[in-house]
Amino acid sequence: MLTLQGDRLYLRALEPEDLDFLHILENSEEFWEVSATQTPYSRYILKKYLENSHLDIYEVRQLRLVICNSENKPIGLIDISDFDPKDRRAALGILIANPEERKKGYGAESLSLLCRYCFKHLGLHQVYANIAADNYQSIKLFESQGFSKIGLKKEWFFYNGEFKDEYLYQLINKDVF
Repeated sequence: MLTLQGDRLYLRALEPEDLDFLHILENSEEFWEVSATQTPYSRYILKKYLENSHLDIYEVRQLRLVICNSENKPIGLIDISDFDPKDRRAALGILIANPEERKKGYGAESLSLLCRYCFKHLGLHQVYANIAADNYQSIKLFESQGFSKIGLKKEWFFYNGEFKDEYLYQLINKDVF
């Protein structure tokens, strides 16, 4: 079995052709809360980002992959960030772009593939996610993949005029992948 290939989708590296898709996602205010973004990105900046997306995860400490369905259509993004090879851990994040593509198991399959990649190829001991306490879909997703809620950060971030709590979820590799 290929690590980044699932039954209904696969994860792949960013390509220059992803500029329009990335531009839409990064500039959609709908996603700004989960991406900690407050300002739009220009096509120029995103093009430069894509030009550097080939850099090694050990150098830039992050990796963004495109989630593609069986028709090779991009449906979302999944990220590794805060990559720490010394302590063998990293943060994960996921976004399924189109609401019509959500609740179909794509998130679970993508997250499972990425965890397997992190444990098998990057040799990580654990992965974690920071999830807004009111993001019930993400909480359900991460819990379905074996992540445990290990902490609450009270009034952790400010969005739309209010402070919001954030949970810390963690998955420790127990050699299940």
